[in-house]
Amino acid sequence: MLLGWVASAVLAADPDAATRAYTAFESRNYDDAIRLFRQALASSPNRTDWRRQLAYTLLKTGETEAARDQFAEVIAIDPKDLHTTLEYAFLCHETKRTREARQVFDRLRGSADPKVRTTAAEAFQNIDGPLKASIERWQRALKANPGDFSAHVELAESAELRGEIALAAAHFRKAWELKPAERQHLVDYGRMAKEAGEEAQANAAFLAASRGGTPRDAEVARDLLPQRYPYAGEFQQALSLDPSNIGLRREFGFLLLAIGKPAEGEAEFERLLAIAPGDLLANAQLGLLRLARNETDRAMPLLEKVMKGNDEALAKRIREALNIRQEQPEAPRAQNWKALGEQSYEVGNLKDALRFFMAAREDDPADQRVNLKLGYTYNMLNQDSEAIRYFDNARKGPDTELKAEATRAFRNLRPALARFRTTYWALPLYSSRWREMFTYGQVKTEMKLGKLPFRPYVSVRFVGDSQRAAGPLGPGYLSESSFILGVGVATTPWHGMTAWSEAGNAVRYRERSDIGRMTPDYRGGLSYARRMGRSIQSGTPGFFLENTNDAVYLSRFNWNLLLYTQNRLGRTMRSWNDLQWQIAWNMNFTTDRKREPWANFIDVGPGIRFRHKRMPPSMVWTVDLLRGRYLITEGNPRKPVYYDLRVGIWYAGTR
Repeated sequence: MLLGWVASAVLAADPDAATRAYTAFESRNYDDAIRLFRQALASSPNRTDWRRQLAYTLLKTGETEAARDQFAEVIAIDPKDLHTTLEYAFLCHETKRTREARQVFDRLRGSADPKVRTTAAEAFQNIDGPLKASIERWQRALKANPGDFSAHVELAESAELRGEIALAAAHFRKAWELKPAERQHLVDYGRMAKEAGEEAQANAAFLAASRGGTPRDAEVARDLLPQRYPYAGEFQQALSLDPSNIGLRREFGFLLLAIGKPAEGEAEFERLLAIAPGDLLANAQLGLLRLARNETDRAMPLLEKVMKGNDEALAKRIREALNIRQEQPEAPRAQNWKALGEQSYEVGNLKDALRFFMAAREDDPADQRVNLKLGYTYNMLNQDSEAIRYFDNARKGPDTELKAEATRAFRNLRPALARFRTTYWALPLYSSRWREMFTYGQVKTEMKLGKLPFRPYVSVRFVGDSQRAAGPLGPGYLSESSFILGVGVATTPWHGMTAWSEAGNAVRYRERSDIGRMTPDYRGGLSYARRMGRSIQSGTPGFFLENTNDAVYLSRFNWNLLLYTQNRLGRTMRSWNDLQWQIAWNMNFTTDRKREPWANFIDVGPGIRFRHKRMPPSMVWTVDLLRGRYLITEGNPRKPVYYDLRVGIWYAGTR
């Protein structure tokens, strides 16, 4: 979607679009006017007159919110445009953003322009008067009946719209206390507390709301929490606000066990059972803690309740734990914790696995397998800085097989956390369409700058071919025949999306009469990739889908923007004599901003990928048979339809 937006915005830029947009507006052809104003603004986004007219046109078609947002853009460019600010405030009020409208009108009441000042003052009173009256009315109602839930909600909402944050927070909280199941009001209380600068109280409310209530309320609360796992102190604050929250208290108990505070964790589970005696998970955990201390008389009633309960998976785990204890009575306590951790890890209960493995490591910090499993568990929980620490511990142990496995895991993880990371890749490729062998490759060293979302890098690219030219299009479109030295910056991937920009010089290894030996090279773009299903190395048959989209801006092609998408849908087949392979169907599309004939084509066809297990992990052979068609035939020296057999080898690595 983003790629398509970029393409349409760049390809549609037209300096005459604004003139045609005004003509369309005068003719009441509002849809064309909107489209043409957007085209004009794509090339000149700071033209406030065009943007303002676009907003008025959107109002003609009933798109009030879109018009409001365009007025907001005008104000951002020119904050002194008071008349547009008035228009924006009126549209805010019309689109239910009453609080913002009131704030803008309040500010404009002090304007030096008498007309603006008068209009704003009248509009402010039209909003503020009813809100003030509403607050007073609901305050009187609550004085007569303090337990009126609806009155607290109405008062809080009116106070929020009027900007009385403390009053809104107090009554949102009271409404939730009257009806704890209505957790959206706990979220509302958190929002008000945050706006008042009470971050700790706000996070406590969001944390409590995220562990209970409806899925929608929990999701909203999670989005408002900091992007990290909560600290123990934050759990305590949330529990002081919401002491009967079973899920919150259970998770806090597990956290205390995981960070090596078993006594405090056990106390939390005891408090939990005082609130919810039938909570099977709390019964199981408390029973296991007591069993580990050989307090069988206190442990067994709890564990028997779990085994008689309706959670068969949990009951099975308890029975297995008891069997381990009976079969190996002489085993140390860590052995039981390790076995429980292994079982939890195998069924995907990572939080349980982490808790059990941490308990096992507390008894035997040098246990090589426990350290290795802790590394894998933290890695699966996306806590790589913790994972690499345990991989490092595991690779120092005496077991050579575990040491080798831990070393591989450590080396795979280290580049992402290291200050400097070097990646390299190469793609030799034969194309029957061009009757040439091409080679593409890059070596890049990146620098990690703390937690910043981007990394600067230095890079050497190689783009070469086996012949000097290949047909009437000329060599420039096929291969640069160069080493390209550059410096750049790239964002860290976000949901598969990466942005990058690079500047450098292309050093040609072949003489060309039209271009010098060394030329400046500037490039940048956006890249999005997504992969689903079975990988070629999974060893398990199943379907897969790979989608790669790129927008690349290149000085080499006269500052052209190339857009392409490559898609591969297929099936991973069962391994045969250590040969791993996939069959797939390719669907590729390429276009550009300047509408060059050579850069607009589509090709489809079958393909196969294969590798032997003894090859390096990233090495894959690819054979594709494609049928393609050029989308622009005028001025194109090649036939409209082509066939292409492509054979290539992909290899990549990281250090």
